[in-house]
Formats: sequence, C-alpha cells, structure tokens
Amino acid sequence: MLSEQSATTVRATLPAVGAAMGQITERFYARLFEAHPELLRDLFNRGNQASGAQKQALAGSIAAFATYLVNHPDQRPDVMLDRIAHKHASLGIVPEQYPIVHEHLFAAIAEILGDAVTEEVAAAWTEVYWLMANALIAIEKRLYARSAQTGWREWRVVGRTEDTDDVATFTLRPVDEGPVPGYRAGQYVSVGVTLADGARQIRQYSLTAAPGAPERRFAVKRVTGDAATPDGEVSGHLHAHVREGDVLQLSAPYGDLVLEDTDAPLLLASAGIGVTPMIAMLDQLAAAGHGAPVTVVHADRSPAAHALRTDHERYAAALADARTVFFYEQDAEGHGRPGRVDLSEVAVPAGTRAYLCGPLPFMRAVREQLIAKGVAPADIHYEVFGPDLWLAQPAAEAAAAAA
Repeated sequence: MLSEQSATTVRATLPAVGAAMGQITERFYARLFEAHPELLRDLFNRGNQASGAQKQALAGSIAAFATYLVNHPDQRPDVMLDRIAHKHASLGIVPEQYPIVHEHLFAAIAEILGDAVTEEVAAAWTEVYWLMANALIAIEKRLYARSAQTGWREWRVVGRTEDTDDVATFTLRPVDEGPVPGYRAGQYVSVGVTLADGARQIRQYSLTAAPGAPERRFAVKRVTGDAATPDGEVSGHLHAHVREGDVLQLSAPYGDLVLEDTDAPLLLASAGIGVTPMIAMLDQLAAAGHGAPVTVVHADRSPAAHALRTDHERYAAALADARTVFFYEQDAEGHGRPGRVDLSEVAVPAGTRAYLCGPLPFMRAVREQLIAKGVAPADIHYEVFGPDLWLAQPAAEAAAAAA
C-alpha cells in the first residue's frame, strides 16, 4: 500500500511526528475553524473540542494508521477505518471535505515541525494521509449506497420516559409516516438539534429496540461536566426541551459493533449508559430464541442509577439459558454484587463471543479478565461512546515514546 520510499521516510520520522502530533492537531483545528467556523458550529462536537478528546483521537488515529502501514505494508487497519467511516457516515461527511482537512493538517505540520518537513517528508506523509482518506471515502460510499435513507429525516417524538434521574428514553416515528428502515442490533443514529445560540450540534445514540420495531427508540444520559469537561450541550437540550410532539432530525443507523448471527455462547458486558446497545442485542436474542448460554454483566453506581434495568432483566429472563450479574458501587445488597466488575466467579463457556460497551477503564479491565479466562481476543468486540481512544491512544503513545 505505502510505497517503499515513503515507508522508509515515515518509519524514520514517525517518532518525531508522533511526539508532536498533539501540537499538530491543536494547530490544525485552530486553522480549520478559523477558515471554516461553520464546521465547529454545525458539525464538530464542541464538547469534545473543548475537552481535547477529539484532538487526542485524531492524533492517535493518524499515528496508528501510519504505524500500521510501516509494520504491515501489505495490509490496512480495517477495524479502525470501519469505525471511523461509520461515524463519518452518521454525520454526513462527504469526499469534498477531505481536501480541506488535508490543507489545514499539513499546514499545521509545517508550522509545528518547521524545517524538518522537507519535500520528501511532506510527500511521504501526504501519501499516508490520502491512503487513509481514500480508504475512508470508499467505505463511506458503500455505507451510503447500502442505506435506505439519504441525508437527514424528521422524526416526531411519540413517547418519553424517565428511566433514572439523569436518563430519559425517547421513542420516535417518522413525520412523513413512511416505512422505518431496518438496522442491526448495536447500531446508533445521529441526532441533530439546533441550540439556543443557533448552532446545529450532532450526537450519536444507540438504538435500544430490536431491529424490526416500527419506531426508533434511544436513551439519553444527561452529561454533567466538571473542571475538565463541559456539560453536554445536546443531552442537556434533549432533557430540558424535548417532549412528545417535538420533531428531531435523525440520520440512518450506523455503527460497526453489531450482533452477529451466531449459535455461540455470548457475554454482553456494559457499564453506565453503555447498557443501551446491549438492550437491543438482548431484545433481538430473545425474539430469535437464542438457545446458547448468554451471560449479562453490568456495572453501575447503584441500582437506582441503572438505566433500562427492567428491560435488562426482562429480555434476559426471556432467553432459554441466560443469567444476569450486576455490580453496584453503592446499595448492592439484594440487587447485585458490591464493587466493580470481577469475573473470577463468573463462568465463561468455551467459545464465548463478548460484546463490551462502557468507559475505557471498564472495558480494558473486562477484556483482560476475559482473555485470562480463555476468550480469544478476536472474539471480544467493543463500542466507545465519543472519540475512540482505545485503538488510537496506544499507537500515539508508542510513537511519542520512540522519540
């Protein structure tokens, strides 16, 4: 994929570029939004920009892609590319936007690295960028072609329930009363809202009903910020202002963490609002009459904070061979096990396929425990809400450490 000459140059400069990637992406976004303020207002997640999460994810993904190219010259990291492409498709990213990113990204590289960016270095990293960009464009084109919906569609809220103090579930049907296209359990939709300052912000929410339902249903946790992270703009807006009868714009369903058709034993592990894709998976398994063992693991602050707990228990109880193991940091007595997830006493059948969703520390801990129990790494799948730092961060850190 990467030419031999460029591979040699990228391998030699990867430590320096990786070490400076944080500064590069910082400068990139500043340039991009100065030239195109509408992108920050109407496309990019302003919360992730403010917290620095999006900058970290971009830096890591570029470093991860370049590292993979030089270490595996005849392959490409399709898992990472598919994940990014699904998110891009849910936002409506188009090929014409990639040259804009290239322009400002490489201007930022030149500003930060200065004279170190020779013509040879610029050419090599340009090749890396367009290999990644063209791969994403091709995947996104296929996703758009397969989708029954083009662009945004208006959906009316026909139901709202308060699951916990900070989680609300919204049920919607299309305003045009047309057919509701199918999706795969585990996928999400993008929701676009216009905020008080006129900005149009977009967020993704996992669908919580089995495919085939005559509506869209998703749960939204109100994001409360802290010193490092602002309050959630869209989640706060949905909680405060959206009621039955209101209209929202939704994308087609996307997402690469999907429940495969399998007779294998399954383990569905979630924490907090990460429960949402697992509910759809359980609903589908119950409807399909899945007969193999299913282990349902969930971690939360307390039983009262456990969103969709009734559905969690109901769908699991409908399966032929399923058990739930809930962990609570508070008020666990009579409801589950105390403390954080500990699988030491949880039986995991041979051949288990696992699906994880929750904060990164939770998923890393569960993954390590599952591997120790003999689950193959290739059979452990995950979903990250927000910028994906799992795959990207280690590569960026490794590149920086080599400097």
